[in-house]
Amino acid sequence: MDYKDYYKILGLDKSATKDQIKKAYRKLAREYHPDVNPNNPEAEQKFKEVNEAHEVLSDDEKRQKYDQLGADWQRYQQAGGPGRGQSAGGFDWSQYAQGSAGGFGGFGGEAGGFEGADFSDFFSSIFGGMGGARAGGSTRPGAGQDYQAELELTLEEAYKGGPRTITVNGKNLRLTVQPGVEDGQTIRLRDQGGPGRNGGPSGSLYITFRISPDPRYTRTGNDLTMDVPVSIYKALLGGEQIVETLSGPVKIKIKPETQNGTRLRLRGKGFPVYRQADQFGDLYLRLNLTVPQNLSNQEKELVQQLAALRGE
Repeated sequence: MDYKDYYKILGLDKSATKDQIKKAYRKLAREYHPDVNPNNPEAEQKFKEVNEAHEVLSDDEKRQKYDQLGADWQRYQQAGGPGRGQSAGGFDWSQYAQGSAGGFGGFGGEAGGFEGADFSDFFSSIFGGMGGARAGGSTRPGAGQDYQAELELTLEEAYKGGPRTITVNGKNLRLTVQPGVEDGQTIRLRDQGGPGRNGGPSGSLYITFRISPDPRYTRTGNDLTMDVPVSIYKALLGGEQIVETLSGPVKIKIKPETQNGTRLRLRGKGFPVYRQADQFGDLYLRLNLTVPQNLSNQEKELVQQLAALRGE
């Protein structure tokens, strides 16, 4: 029987706190989740290992017994037993496991509560199969598994928000996206994860937003920047121009003799501030002067006359 280093699987040391265990689990579960890695057997196996490690280390009694086993296993190695990752050979498992239905510190009996879970032989041998019942047949409630999912949005969809439907584990869930969400932002939906064990609470669903780049805008926090082409004639003489923003068309005034790269600020025309009603960032316009192409002979003469007048 191969020993599994649950701390190493989560990238932690043995002094890790519950919060550190929970944080590491969520990060790795999101990384290796089957929904994120379809048809990837290696990621699926890592996802199972991460769940198994979390199942043990997040439970005080299981963690205590596991740590005890680890100390004994280390003494066995020092006495000349096979190394970690090799067969346990003559290691005495009887004090920890009593067959597939046996107990480990009182865990054993029926599978109670780990339906659908896929635990290793190492786990099953120690914790009595699926390990959810206490001695005497009483069951211990436990929280359901947390789920991870991603929701892709365009920049305009993130700006407007609104109802969306996401499918997680074959179940369609409807949620309302709040205007102003950011790329990489994660929200939590309580009780939308796996079912609780033996009457325990359901897990949560963590949804991470992925916002696709928009060729028109660059987003910085709640501010937006966009390039606006302006003809050289309008830049020289001044005038008005219509600019399309996410909230609709806006008329801007261009001053005479405007230089290339001039920035204009439109207050309140940026991105909505998340969960702050009627608050918006700003929209910055970067004016890029356009040079006319395919000039006629007459146009060239007029430009030459202007250049001569300017001493160019």
